[in-house]
Order: sequence, then structure tokens, then C-alpha cells
Amino acid sequence: MRRSTRAIRWETDLRILLIAYDNDSHIHWFPIGLGYLASALRDAGHQVEIYSQDQYHWPEEHLTNFLDENDFDMVGVGVCGGYYQYRKLLAISSAIRATRRWSFYVLGGHGPSPEPEFFLRKTRADAVVIGEGEETIVELANAVENGGHLDKIKGLAYWKMGAVKVGEPRPQIEDVDSLPYPAWNLFPMDYYALLRVVGAENGDRVFPVLSSRGCPYRCNFCYRLHKGFRLRSVNAIMDEISHLREKYHATFIVFADELLMSSCSRAIEIAEALRQGHPGLKWSCNGRLNFATPKVLAAMKEAGCVEINYGVECFDDRVLAKMNKRLTTAQIVEGVTATWAAGIIPTLNFIFGSIGETAATLRKSVDFLLTYDGAATLRTIRPVTPYPGSDLYYYAIKRGLLKGPEDFYERAHVNSDLRSVNFTDLSDAEYDKALLEANKLLIEEHFRRVKARCKKDLVKLYDDRNGSFRGFRQT
Repeated sequence: MRRSTRAIRWETDLRILLIAYDNDSHIHWFPIGLGYLASALRDAGHQVEIYSQDQYHWPEEHLTNFLDENDFDMVGVGVCGGYYQYRKLLAISSAIRATRRWSFYVLGGHGPSPEPEFFLRKTRADAVVIGEGEETIVELANAVENGGHLDKIKGLAYWKMGAVKVGEPRPQIEDVDSLPYPAWNLFPMDYYALLRVVGAENGDRVFPVLSSRGCPYRCNFCYRLHKGFRLRSVNAIMDEISHLREKYHATFIVFADELLMSSCSRAIEIAEALRQGHPGLKWSCNGRLNFATPKVLAAMKEAGCVEINYGVECFDDRVLAKMNKRLTTAQIVEGVTATWAAGIIPTLNFIFGSIGETAATLRKSVDFLLTYDGAATLRTIRPVTPYPGSDLYYYAIKRGLLKGPEDFYERAHVNSDLRSVNFTDLSDAEYDKALLEANKLLIEEHFRRVKARCKKDLVKLYDDRNGSFRGFRQT
């Protein structure tokens, strides 16, 4: 547990720093979760400032100096459960501990939420917000401000008398329309607008929006903050997009929630609202292939949809059933074919190494990608990872393949493209060799198609004197 080196300034409101950490991307996604928390804290009367490490790629020493020079009562950071994010969080935590000033240090997000005690001990933070944070972070800030006890705050893990105490779970937020919009004006929005996604042109200004929270499905490899699935009203979604278009000149919206296409009727309802209220807007989303019907896709295309991100995972019915994917290979073929026919780019995601997988099932997935992927982006197959909180994580622990969070983060999960746990009957060497050969094929085919496309553009340029050609620019 961290010790206070000064007395807390009890003022009318807290001064809070939220850290948008650098994940080593050139241009980052707008940190929408942090935006929601900032808005909730600000509406509660607290002073909120954003530390934009993501924009400036500041080293951790810069954070230490920044905290030395500025007096914050609370510092917060949230991360997901990846190997890079875990190590980045350790570095950020070391930088915060090195400062001469003391601030109440709180963690949140998909990473710390399922294993709060582990993260508190590793980072020596003061508390972990478990699950959705808008209500919990406000109650925590109020308690820090007023010297209140943390025991009554639901959805919180914290230190008490040298031990970690995990409080009562907080119910999920049912009325997601009641939440204020993310605090966009606290963030460098012109920077985030530069994000490039599939279907976006160089001049587009791209921003994410959530149409829902949660997911109605329960794939065994997925961890979610809450089990429930809550839809935002279509009017609220359209209103938020209007704000982003009017104030920040958004031309491309990425629906960044887990599943916009949660049913045929929901997808059509949103598409129709976009067609009527936001003509000319381009957008993309995460979808389900069992809802990718010609009728749904035609409505989405007419409304400006240019790309749908599909989690296919594996092209084998037996493995899909073990994943609890609730999807069949017949639905996959039908949905992908219909998406291409509608003029929408399907982005296809696959993993390997799930329960019941073999070299033969991997080859099925590779063959499917070689047939149906359009080389809009480079597609490779990653190993399945049993992230803490997922059903697959607890299965791995039960089978003796993992010992817990320390084993996962410190030994097994060193990179998202490397095997962390082997659920197959293949040896580790056979597993790695199978993925190596599979991804060689996919990479070679991707660049073969890109090369052919470039040659076609050249012929069109010189034979047809195509005046609209803008060069082979990096996207």
C-alpha cells in the first residue's frame, strides 16, 4: 500500500488527473471510456484534467515531473487486459510512485476488474474500480474529498489495514441514456480525428460512438465488465453524432461497442435513422454474420456503412460450438458473401488454438480467408488468449494450464501473437509451426493482391489517363 507523504488538500472540489496512456500507436483511438469518466466527475463538480501521453508519446519520466510540478488529489488510469497494457501500467505506476507529491491513485478497466487484488499488489495503487466506473468513480472522489470511508462504495477494491478488501459488486447501469456524453472538450479532438480505419479516406475525420453496452452472447474467450446487454435509444445515438458533426466536423463514425448488429431489426432501425438524419456520413461497426442478411446489409449500405468487422474466429462447426460462438460455417459463408454483394467491406477476424482445434481446423480457416478476404487490411491469425475474467481463463486454471493472474501476466502472456496457453493436442512446437506456416500464406496472398491492385491502377492511370489518381499513398 502506498503511504501518504503529505496531507490531502480538502477543498470544495478535487483536482483529478486522468491518464490517456500511450499504447505505441501512431494515432490513437479516442479513449471513450476515459471520456465518460471525465464527464461524470466534472458533472459532480470536480476539476478534471487529461494527461495525453498517447498524443505526445511522453516517456514515464515526463509523468513523474508533471506530477511533481502540479498538485492533484487523485490520479486515475484504466487499461484492458493485454500484455502491453499490463507492462505499461507497471511503468506508469512506478512513475506515479516516484513523484514527490502524493495523490490517491485509482485503476480501472477490463484489465484490473477481474483480478483487482493482483493489480493492487503489483501497482501499489490505492483502489481499483471494478466494472463500469461512472457511478463508482464519483462516489470514490467524493469520499476522498470529504475523508469518507470506502467500505460503503460498491464496485471498489481497496487497501484496508494493509490488506486488500473487495467491496460489494455494483449493479450495472441500466439506463445508459442517462449518462452524459464523453467530455470531448477536455481531449485533443483534432488529434483523434486523424485515426485511419478501413473505408476511411485521408480527408475523413473519424470518431467512435457507442450504440450499446455489453453483448447478448457469451463466447468463452471473451471477458466483459458486465453480463447484461443495454441498448442506447436511437434518438440519443443520433443526437450524439449530431454534436460530433457540428462541433468536431466528424465525417466518419466508428460504432466501437461490441455489437451494433445485435438483431436484424436493431441494425435496420439504426441504419434508417442514419440515412434520414445524417446523409453523407460514412460509418462502420462490429457485426454478427447470422444477422448479415441482404435486407439488413442493403439498409446499412444505403445509410453509409462502408465496413463491418466480423468475429469469425474459426471455420469449423465443432470448434465454434465449443467456443459457444452460436454461429455456423454456413452462416459465415452466407453472411460474408452477402456483405461483399452489398458493397460493404467485411473485415474477418480469426483465432487459433481453442478447445478442440487441430492443424486441420486451422487450414480450414486459412482457406476461408484466402477465398473471402479482400485484402483491405492485412489479416493474420492470432492464438486464442484466455484473458482473466473469461470462461476460458477459468477453464485453463481448472485444467492446470494456468495458476492465476501472476502466471498469466508474468509468464504466459508475453505477446498477443504468441501462444499463451495450449488448449490443443498439438505440442507447443507443432502449434507454433502451424501458425507460422498459416500466416506466411496469408501474408503472401495479401501482398500478391495488393500488388495486382496497384498494377491495375497503373494501367488505368496511363491507358485511360485517369486524372483522379492520387498516387500510391500510405493509408
